[in-house]
Amino acid sequence: MSELKEFRLPDAGEGLTEAEIVSWHVKPGDTVEDGQIIVEIETAKAVVELPSPWDGTVARLLAQEGQTVEVGVPIITIDVGGTPGAQASTPAQSPAEAGGLAQESTAEPAAAPERQPVLVGYGVRTAPTTRRPRRPGRGPAAPAAPVPAGTGPARTPPAAPAATAPAAGLAPPARPETAELPTGPEVPVAPPEIPAEPPGAAGTRPLAKPPVRRLAKDLGISLAQLTGSGPEGSITRDDVQRAATDSPARSASDLAGHQVRPASAPAAASPVGEERIEVRGVRKHMAAAMVSSAFSAPHVTEFLQVDVTGTMAATARVRDLPEFAGLRVSPLLLVARALLVAAARHPLINSSWDEQAGQIVVKHYVNLGIAVAADRGLIVPNIKDAGRLDLAGLARGLQDLTETARAGKATPADLAGGTITITNVGVFGVDAGTPILTPGESAILAFGQIRQAPWVVGGELAVRQVCTLSLSFDHRVVDGELGSAVLRDVGAMLEDPLRMLAWS
Repeated sequence: MSELKEFRLPDAGEGLTEAEIVSWHVKPGDTVEDGQIIVEIETAKAVVELPSPWDGTVARLLAQEGQTVEVGVPIITIDVGGTPGAQASTPAQSPAEAGGLAQESTAEPAAAPERQPVLVGYGVRTAPTTRRPRRPGRGPAAPAAPVPAGTGPARTPPAAPAATAPAAGLAPPARPETAELPTGPEVPVAPPEIPAEPPGAAGTRPLAKPPVRRLAKDLGISLAQLTGSGPEGSITRDDVQRAATDSPARSASDLAGHQVRPASAPAAASPVGEERIEVRGVRKHMAAAMVSSAFSAPHVTEFLQVDVTGTMAATARVRDLPEFAGLRVSPLLLVARALLVAAARHPLINSSWDEQAGQIVVKHYVNLGIAVAADRGLIVPNIKDAGRLDLAGLARGLQDLTETARAGKATPADLAGGTITITNVGVFGVDAGTPILTPGESAILAFGQIRQAPWVVGGELAVRQVCTLSLSFDHRVVDGELGSAVLRDVGAMLEDPLRMLAWS
């Protein structure tokens, strides 16, 4: 027997609500196994590969490459019944079904689709803003006039006005069964049985959080008609979803218009010499994060020129050690170690500002972020608990992290939870800069290019290897004294790497 299952787009990160289909690795008719990669998607944070959750045969692809799909929407149908040619036996789809709303084949008449929970609460939208059936006992109701098939639900003729009602005790005149309604334009009569707001609630706004209000708006549910089950009678997501489930199903075309956005239309022709680039995915998230950080945290940047001749010599010696065979060792490794030691000496530099709680959260672990310029935009993956790694482990972490990020394979988990960041602008031939904080962090260190420069050593002029360090920090958390102390300590360890051992 053919058994079709729909694979819904999961939340691939921390509360992400949508993703773009980058490329399909399968096509209808292909056999797939549980765990086999079937599609690449791009979220606001990274490109993610999704595996198949079942063994079976691909019946339909419900989203095209380039489409932006909301979390919880079906993107592929897989025949797990083991019957070959499941796709051929599937009836033709409407465009709405191809948008991700096709239901599994059953022998029974179609019913409202059963809602299935997804990771962030998005799923099949089944609730329209349709009128509820007339409640029994709410006044006389004439029998419905027959309506030809396919023209919609039967209308209930309006009751006779009160002024023409028969006197008490008199039977109303018999109504011929063959009587026809008068011709002419119909005047719809609004049913009085559903008040706009619950009794006693006039002028009051239902209690609900913004995400719940948005969900209700998307599903076409009036919050004024719901009874909240949350604290102080507030309306919860479950209340909205329950109301949506209890209402008649929307049309497939209406649902498709809300859940799957088609691939971006070709941009309008630009004037000669101009090019327009679609801002989406990682680049869109990066732009929003930088704007949020720049205009929410008061940035201060300090600079320090450092003689790193000792660091360059130490890097060459470390590179020759057998523990580092096969690892790429660069001055960035010792810069990272110096920042980790400085964070241990000054824990407040490795903290975050909690606006909602009115608190500073000091992190007694260091997830060291490294800014990487990838093809899809700037991303900042981080090495988890980097402060506990030895120098070889830190070198391996840096190498794996940068290779993964540049290949576009960094996962949302790699990008989440950073506590302090390094950006190496020196690789671009830049001496210094004023880096913007990674959202949620209080400091970021920019490491400039290393170049030869005249330097005074022991009262004598000499040619030394020199670089400029730039430390940006959140002035709500880090004052000038602390920021200067951290920058000074990092510089001192790069001038004399032996201090890293002394201060560890």
